[in-house]
Amino acid sequence: MTDFEAKLSKYADLAIKIGVNVQPGQALVVNAPIVAAEFVRLIAAKAYEAGASQVKVNWNDERITRLMFEHAAPEVFTKAPTWYAGEITEFAENGAAVLSVIAEDPDALKGIEQARIANYHKTRGAALTKYREYVMSDKISWSIVAIPSQAWADKVFPDVPAEERIDKLWEAIFHTVRLDQEDPVAAWQDHLDTLEAKAAVLNAKKYKKLRYAAPGTDLTIELPEGHLWAQGDSINAQGHTFVANMPTEEVFTAPLKTGVNGTVRSTKPLSYGGNIIDGFSLTFENGKIVSVSAEKGQETLEHLISLDEGAKYLGEVALVPYHSPISESNILYYNTLFDENASNHLAIGTAYAFCLEGGKSMTQEELKERGLNTSVTHVDFMIGSAEMNIYGVTGDGTEEPVFLNGNWAF
Repeated sequence: MTDFEAKLSKYADLAIKIGVNVQPGQALVVNAPIVAAEFVRLIAAKAYEAGASQVKVNWNDERITRLMFEHAAPEVFTKAPTWYAGEITEFAENGAAVLSVIAEDPDALKGIEQARIANYHKTRGAALTKYREYVMSDKISWSIVAIPSQAWADKVFPDVPAEERIDKLWEAIFHTVRLDQEDPVAAWQDHLDTLEAKAAVLNAKKYKKLRYAAPGTDLTIELPEGHLWAQGDSINAQGHTFVANMPTEEVFTAPLKTGVNGTVRSTKPLSYGGNIIDGFSLTFENGKIVSVSAEKGQETLEHLISLDEGAKYLGEVALVPYHSPISESNILYYNTLFDENASNHLAIGTAYAFCLEGGKSMTQEELKERGLNTSVTHVDFMIGSAEMNIYGVTGDGTEEPVFLNGNWAF
C-alpha cells in the first residue's frame, strides 16, 4: 500500500468513525460525485466493517447537471423533486446516517441563467423541508467531507503546474482533517475538546448581544434567550456523537431573527450555486436584509436572498479565530466547507434548533416563537479578518471582548 492509499484509507475511517459515526445495524446514505467513486468504495467498505445494514449511494455529475441547466424545460426547475425528498426523508425517519462527499467546481454553472438556478434551489429546498428538520435538530447523524476534482484544483492552485494540482489539493485536505498527525482519531478528539471549552465559556456568559467592528463592518447581533453555543461534534436522537463538517474550527449559535442591525462586509469569495459572489456587503434592519451590493455576483446574491422570506434573515453566528490552521495556510479554497473554517462567518437562512435550550424537541412553530429563523436555505458566508473585533454585551449593557484582532480574547 502506498502512502497515499494509506492516507485515503485513514480518511475513510475518519469519515465513518468520527464524521457520521456509523453504528451496527444503521443504514448509510452517501451523496457523491462520480469522480469520487474510488473513495466512496472505501467509504462503503469501512461502513460495512462498522456494521452498517446498508450503504445507499446517490451519484451526481457536474457536467450532466450543467447540461440540465442549459437545456431542460423551464418547468423542470419549478417542479419539486418529491421522489428524491421522499427517499432521503424515509431514510432519515428510520435513523440512517447521511454522508456527503463534495468535489465542486466553483464555476460549474457560470453563465447559466440565474432564474433557473434560483428556481431549482427554491423548489428543492421546499421539497426537503421535513428532511432538513431532521438535520437542523440533530435527529440524525450527518457529515460532509471533500475530495479534489481537476476543475476545483485548477481554481485553487492556478500557479501550480496542471499535473500537480490535484496532488497539491489532496495534501491540503489531508492537513485540514489532521491526517498528517500520528493518530488522526486522537487528534480529532483533542481538537473537539478545545472547541468544547470555548463553547462552555460563551454558554456561561449568556451574552445578550454581539457587536462586530471591522473595516466595512459595523454590526450588532442580538442572541435569543436560552441560546446555546455549539461546536464541532453533536449528539443525535439515539445518543451517538457525530461531526457534521470535516474540517471544523467553529463555535456557533443562532441569532435572534429580528435582532440584527447594521452592515457587514464579506472577506472571502462565496461559491454558491456554481457561481462566485465576491466583495459583497449586507445591511440589516431589525434582522432583515434591506440592501445588498457585490463587486461580483450581484444577481446571484439577489436571487439567494429572494428564495423565500427566511432567506432575508440570518440563521447562524459562527466564531473562528484568524490564527487557525486553514486560515494560516493562506489557501483560498472557493469552497465553504473549508473557507468558513478559516474565518468568522454568518449564515443566511434557517437556524439550527439545537442552538436553543430544548430546541431539539420543539416544533417549527415553537422555534419561530422563540426567535429562530426558518428558510428553504442555509448559506454560510465569511466575514472574519485580522482586523475584526467582537464584543459580548451583557444584560446590563457592559461590553467584554470576545475577539480582538481576529482571535479569541480569552
